Amino acid sequence: MRHLSYELPVSITKQGRRFVAYTPALDISTSGKSVKDVQKRFQEIAALFLEEIFDSGTASDVLTELGWQKMQKKWSPPKIISSSSLGIKVPSLV
Repeated sequence: MRHLSYELPVSITKQGRRFVAYTPALDISTSGKSVKDVQKRFQEIAALFLEEIFDSGTASDVLTELGWQKMQKKWSPPKIISSSSLGIKVPSLV
C-alpha cells in the first residue's frame, strides 16, 4: 500500500474548555480536550477525509474546489501567504 504525506496549515484555538483545530486546505475541523488530543484527532480526521475522497474517486473535484493544484501527478495544498488579524467595522444596530 502506498502512502501520501502532506503538510497542512492548521489553526488551533481554545473555545471554552475545548481546543479546536481547523485547516482551510481541507475545510475540516475537530475538537479535543487538550492541544495534544486535538492534534491527534485532527491527523485522524484529515487522513480519513483524504482516504475517502481518493477511494470514492472524487479527489480531483474536491481538491480543485479547495484550491489544491496537481503537479506531475501529485497534489499540493494551497499555500498560506499571510496569517494575521484584520480589523473590520460593522454598523451598530443597537
